[in-house]
Amino acid sequence: MIRLYHGSTVDIEKIDLSKSRPNKDFGRGFYLSEIREQAWRMGEFKALIEGGAPVMNTYLFDERLLSSGELRVLAFDGYTREWADFIFLNRNNKTGRPVHDFDIVYGPIANDRVGVQIGKYEAGDITLDQFLQSLKYMKGVTFQYFFGTERAIAKLEKA
Repeated sequence: MIRLYHGSTVDIEKIDLSKSRPNKDFGRGFYLSEIREQAWRMGEFKALIEGGAPVMNTYLFDERLLSSGELRVLAFDGYTREWADFIFLNRNNKTGRPVHDFDIVYGPIANDRVGVQIGKYEAGDITLDQFLQSLKYMKGVTFQYFFGTERAIAKLEKA
């Protein structure tokens, strides 16, 4: 079992996917991190924007499920063309419907610095190869887990 963290301003007793925001990196879903400090910073940011105080929500997850075939899982090991295409699809989704049917997606976070590069690519100011090249020099690559279906959410146990 691994511990996954979600920073918020509320203690989440039951995860409600309908409260998730659209157009995030991997789509509308529940995002977690293996890194407690990273999740805490997200909680602090949310508290700054929305008011309140940061709250850490901790969950246990059997990571063997990532390769068991029981759930549809997509994993990105780093900043790749496939990752960039997937981020673009999700961030630019105007339909309100998911652009994929994965239960769980694991991969790098497109943080603010990445967001700037994504904007340059979308505007046609840089090529996809230039976008990926610029990411190689960024330090502190952090990863996130996306749980996007009730099937996936049911595998999280509040700790």
